[in-house]
Amino acid sequence: MTELVRPQKRLLTIKNAAIYLDRGIHGVRNLIWTGQIPAVKDPGGRKLFIDIKDLEAYVDRNKSQREAI
Repeated sequence: MTELVRPQKRLLTIKNAAIYLDRGIHGVRNLIWTGQIPAVKDPGGRKLFIDIKDLEAYVDRNKSQREAI
C-alpha cells in the first residue's frame, strides 16, 4: 500500500488536492465552487491551484467532536 507523503509544494493542483483530501476531482471543484476552499488562479492561464494551508484549515473546520462509537 502506498502511503501519501505530504508534498513540499505550497500550491497544489486540483488533482493533487483531491489526493490530499482523499476525494474526487469533482468533489474538490465543488468545494471551490461553493466557497468552502479558496483557489488561486494562474494569471497566465486557466489553471487553478489550492493552497495547502487552506486545505488544512478546511480539515480543521470540519473535524467532528463526536465521541467514538
